Amino acid sequence: MSATSPAEPAQFWEQRYRDSERVWSGEPNPLLVRETVDLRPGRALDLGCGEGADAVWLAGQGWQVTGVDISPTALTRAAAHAAAAGLAERITWERHELGVSFPEGTFDLVNAHFLQSPVALDQNGVLRRAAAAVAPGGTLLIVMHAGWPTWMTPAEYPFDATFPTLDGVLHALDLGADWTIHTLEPVERSLTAPDGRTGTRVDNVWRLSRAVG
Repeated sequence: MSATSPAEPAQFWEQRYRDSERVWSGEPNPLLVRETVDLRPGRALDLGCGEGADAVWLAGQGWQVTGVDISPTALTRAAAHAAAAGLAERITWERHELGVSFPEGTFDLVNAHFLQSPVALDQNGVLRRAAAAVAPGGTLLIVMHAGWPTWMTPAEYPFDATFPTLDGVLHALDLGADWTIHTLEPVERSLTAPDGRTGTRVDNVWRLSRAVG
């Protein structure tokens, strides 16, 4: 997704979280659960962790998690969520403006859910760094919106956006022969607008694994 907003990313996202007591549901993304529930737990990296629901769920499954976000307020809420769940010791929280800085090390799972922004974000560059952070034998999971919800009319789109395609992301990742594709599909889900209108939205899913050696 791309946009024309001139706001600085750190300022935009911090204000987004400060303006609301809670931005997200507190529940893990269903496609994260679907795609990782059978993986053997190890070290996980959750990029754009927000208020921490995915990271906390992974920790509850036995993963040692590093959760990353640009917003200090989001990270504070994420840490509180982990503490309330009794999982604080299984999660490390780091503040990064992805595209500018990135966590060190390699991970058995790198989760990149909805790294889409109405402000500046080097999406392809971040995804390539995410792939590079996958350890041998590890998994890269990417989920991104494929378009606006069906109940929205073009006049209601909040900004101009270009949504990533399945093949487009694979091309941008430029992965070598040591990678295997396990999931490459659009997934349609039902959702309801704030005013009660119902519709659907399609999310694209990429799950890939790196060879052991």
